[in-house]
Amino acid sequence: MQGPVVVGYDGSPESLAATDWAAREALRRSLPLELVQAWPWSKNHELGGDNAVQWAKRQLSREQVELRGRLTGLEVSGVHIPDEPAAVLEAAANRATLLVLGSRGLSSIQGFLVGSVSQEVLGRATCPVVLVRAGAVPEDEHQPDAEGQPSTGTPFRDVALGLDLRHPYDAVLAFGFEAALLRSAPLRVVHVWGPPTGGSMAYGVIAGMGDLPGTAETQAVTEVLQPWQDKYPQVEVIPQTIMGSAAYTLVEATSQAGLLVVGRRKRHGPVGPRLGPVAHAALHHASCSVAVVPSG
Repeated sequence: MQGPVVVGYDGSPESLAATDWAAREALRRSLPLELVQAWPWSKNHELGGDNAVQWAKRQLSREQVELRGRLTGLEVSGVHIPDEPAAVLEAAANRATLLVLGSRGLSSIQGFLVGSVSQEVLGRATCPVVLVRAGAVPEDEHQPDAEGQPSTGTPFRDVALGLDLRHPYDAVLAFGFEAALLRSAPLRVVHVWGPPTGGSMAYGVIAGMGDLPGTAETQAVTEVLQPWQDKYPQVEVIPQTIMGSAAYTLVEATSQAGLLVVGRRKRHGPVGPRLGPVAHAALHHASCSVAVVPSG
């Protein structure tokens, strides 16, 4: 049995954008939506201890009513938990199909400002986590209309997916294909590779040894994708094998995408689990929402 789509809600502009995205995704997946409000209220809060809690709960209730009225058929619930947000959201991820968090935008053009709570949850969550930037609207996921204007009546933009053949990728591909299927959108699979070190590549080409650079990488991507294309024949797949910087290439891919999907391996730093450099760059510079999928 699948769990709900869970969203972290605190009434801020970024959490409102995340809640709106999560509500639409819950409808697409035919899953309930759960708003989780987790604020460790201080007795010194300007509203006063109990008053602050009551005010927060009223905000949470109003948001649920608004969502039910606006999105027919959406099952919505909400819970207020007086505990540290990172701990509450991490626990919620254990029973969720998907966790959605909001982020402040760095500017009017690109990028996310990922707070300490989001960083901690992204590094620990056991389910996929989607980060949505403040100010994001439904039109962002769709192609512009014939006049070049934002629209929700046009097809969805591509779902972009970063494929790293060196590490487990089945969970990432499963999420990406499902997201593309739900949107009737193309899935753009981007695999970035680097040349062999030293002069071995140049020597091999000059001497006629082996395939041209990238041929083996392209073949490997084709073989990995084939069973997934057989499983999801409705999804148009656009494979791209590119030599270069994975972080830069994936960020560039988001300029025309409605969603970016990247994997997250278990990494441990001095202060606990952390994101790898590619996921970190994507979160801080992508121009669309980003799904971070635990991949082993």
